[in-house]
Amino acid sequence: MERMKTKNLAFCALMAAVTAVCAQISIPLPGGVPLTLSVAAVYLSGAFLGPGLAFASQLVYLLLGAFGLPVFAGFSGSLGVLLGSTGGYLLVYPLMAAAVALGRRLWGGKLPSLAASMLIALLLCYAGGTAWFMAVTQKSLAVSLAACVFPFVPVDLCKIALASAVGSRLAVFTERAD
Repeated sequence: MERMKTKNLAFCALMAAVTAVCAQISIPLPGGVPLTLSVAAVYLSGAFLGPGLAFASQLVYLLLGAFGLPVFAGFSGSLGVLLGSTGGYLLVYPLMAAAVALGRRLWGGKLPSLAASMLIALLLCYAGGTAWFMAVTQKSLAVSLAACVFPFVPVDLCKIALASAVGSRLAVFTERAD
């Protein structure tokens, strides 16, 4: 039993680290929200781990950044990043990872059901992040969607295609437990 707990902690830490690495693969955009691969890592956290560990892996990632480690896009990290205009997109990462894991648990790990779980997680990201962006910047819904959602939809759908393909193939090598 102790060995299993260690394995789960290792997978949790690994997915936090993968998210940190993927966040550095970043393209800054004019609207202030960078295009990164970190969301794909969040999806994979949910594909590989159970809901609790997936949530925990992304919470660890956020805590590392909140304490100043440069794990966010552009090698940034601080509580200020989380509280800034784009912080809402980061703050929903634990919920997104748990949603993918829960979808996998309920619907199975085949590619279509995993992609559907990731799409639900993406909608959580857009809703939570955009609401946060609007609250911080006092911009309208239309302006916020134009800056923070519409430019990202095609790329985010590609991330879902990639992450669901990888997740459905590789998840057989990990035991998910909570």
